[in-house]
Amino acid sequence: MVTTTETLTARKSAWRRALRSAWGRPWGRYALRYAVLVVAAAVVVLPIYMTVVNSLLRKESIIAYPPELFPFDPQWGNFRRALDEVPLARYMLNSLIMSGLIVIGQLLTSALAAYAFAFLRFPGRTFLFLLFLSTLMVPWEVAIIPNFQTIQRLGWLDSYQALTIPFLASAFGTFLLRQHFLTIPRELRDAAAIDGYGHGRFLLFVVLPLSRPVLASLAVFSFLLAWNQYLWPLLVTNEDNMRTVQIGLAALRGREIDSFNVVMAGTLIAAMPMLAMLVLFQGQLVRGLTAGAVKR
Repeated sequence: MVTTTETLTARKSAWRRALRSAWGRPWGRYALRYAVLVVAAAVVVLPIYMTVVNSLLRKESIIAYPPELFPFDPQWGNFRRALDEVPLARYMLNSLIMSGLIVIGQLLTSALAAYAFAFLRFPGRTFLFLLFLSTLMVPWEVAIIPNFQTIQRLGWLDSYQALTIPFLASAFGTFLLRQHFLTIPRELRDAAAIDGYGHGRFLLFVVLPLSRPVLASLAVFSFLLAWNQYLWPLLVTNEDNMRTVQIGLAALRGREIDSFNVVMAGTLIAAMPMLAMLVLFQGQLVRGLTAGAVKR
């Protein structure tokens, strides 16, 4: 018994020494890091993969056990059925228009406000900036009723004005751009002033080109938030031709409650613009996230 215990202890010590030796070598550290990355990637990709698989299965195959992990007989008609059950194409067009206008509005207002807080000198600038940031602490639910009453009194229900105007300004976007603008050397502003550049030309031709990664990050963030809105479009729209894609997905789930594959197909169709945004702006997003990470 003592011999067995001593043997087990010796084996454990040998394993510990081997692990420490492997970790001390470069390939050991890299192997562990890549193993962690593979596990994390699998956790992220698996739900997306199962959504694609379920959208291509038959209705009876989804509830089968064990579950099918690959669509050997893909049912492409599920996507056509999702488009036919509800006017999903019209809903997506409305969401694209709404999201595009919100992105343009937030980029414009955030850039102008951030430039004023970063480069202009005026009394109460810090107080106004803090007051501006304090709006981030106000939950959106608090402003829903006043905003709805304002939209209703203006007669803007069932219109793009109702869907977009309350979101054309963003305190977060102003804060993000202002912090980036502060990293731009003021010597550039002085040099531009010597060359005859006013504030407008300096913002347009110097500041904004230097801020493209941050602007792209803000654009993607604003687009995703606008695209995923559900409660506000549900309140301010009553006609089908003004509904947005998230409302359409909810309607699709209600009509196809026993056809999970059709709902998954509609979900994939609705996710296509978001995936396109991420692919198109991937390079800018990476540069925006890593900006300032390298010390010069």
